[in-house]
Amino acid sequence: MRNGSGRKRVPSSGAHRGGGRQHAHGALRAERPGARGRRPAGRRRSVDLGAVGDAAAVSPVLRTAAAYGWRLIVVGAAVYAVFVALGRFHLVTLAVFLALVLTALLEPVIRLLSRGMPRWAAVTVGLLCSALLLFGVLSLIGANVAGEWAGLRREFGGGVTRIERWLQGPPLHLRGGTLSHVQEWVSRFVSSHRGTVISTALSGVDRLVEVLTVVALALFCSVCFLHSGDRMWRWFGGQLPTNGRNPVHLAGRTAWTTFTGYTRGIVVVAATNAVLVGVALFVLGVPLAVPLAVLEFFAAFVPLVGSPVALAVAAVVALAAKGPIVAAVVILLIVVIGQLEGHVLHPLVMSRAVRLHPVVVALSVVCGGVTAGVLGAVVAVPLVSVVWAVFAALRANRAGTLPAG
Repeated sequence: MRNGSGRKRVPSSGAHRGGGRQHAHGALRAERPGARGRRPAGRRRSVDLGAVGDAAAVSPVLRTAAAYGWRLIVVGAAVYAVFVALGRFHLVTLAVFLALVLTALLEPVIRLLSRGMPRWAAVTVGLLCSALLLFGVLSLIGANVAGEWAGLRREFGGGVTRIERWLQGPPLHLRGGTLSHVQEWVSRFVSSHRGTVISTALSGVDRLVEVLTVVALALFCSVCFLHSGDRMWRWFGGQLPTNGRNPVHLAGRTAWTTFTGYTRGIVVVAATNAVLVGVALFVLGVPLAVPLAVLEFFAAFVPLVGSPVALAVAAVVALAAKGPIVAAVVILLIVVIGQLEGHVLHPLVMSRAVRLHPVVVALSVVCGGVTAGVLGAVVAVPLVSVVWAVFAALRANRAGTLPAG
């Protein structure tokens, strides 16, 4: 449509005019320096783009590694603090651990006895029977050593001579009298360090007092756990906040189930190894078969390491008393029992309690031994097993996949 001047007139509408006014009003508000404290739209957009660019410059792998890294540092510091605290009170820690082991072993017996007598009477009878069994085993070991001591000295005397002749032959070809020189050096060392030996013996008295204290505290704690352990646990759970009781109850139940399963399983494995070793040494005619079998029983509590060490001691005794052929048979016995323990007994007896890879077990034993000696090597595997079982149970509970019971 053209006007009088011949130009084309563009029709205008109220919406267009209103939109123009709103655009102009918005532009004035954006240019006004004090309009609600907002920055200009162009500047805000440039800052956002810069932040996105900085975030995109960091690799996702690096961000994930950093997130896990500081968490691992915090967890490592917490674990180190726990071990330092336990090291400060190592006697109390050892006593509580022994009390838990004794409780795990005696709980089925006490539960069976409590069906026909009061709980306190069942605990008393169970502890007395356990003490009698322990003293009986120790008496058997003492009688066996005393009965074979004279013959053992004669056999060791001839065995040392045989070992010396064997070392002089191929492939070692040691010079004659080497063992005699070693014995003389040991005698001179003991004579020159007699004061150190005496002080060590005197410090052994302090160690004996510590051992008796640990045993007494372990017995006291075990009596309390066996008699009223469930009431103690319920009281502890009642002191927690309401929203934290269920996870703590689940963690405690899982930890105790895993610990009892491991303790009873390792006792079965150790007893089986001890019986096999005792029978084999008796058939081979190796002296001190019963004490060596008992040594194998206690050494089996250190997985993967203890049993070979105990059998190595038996091989040395067999070498000195019966010669290299019997010692070789004992070394073969080490291999056979190790395979039986690793491929039959552990999967059959302890598969439900301990679900750890053998590499994890080996690393746990080594780290525990480096940290706290023999005690650390004994405690490491059950501790790692309990921690892993609790973690898996809590994770399954959060995911809603925890099995019933």
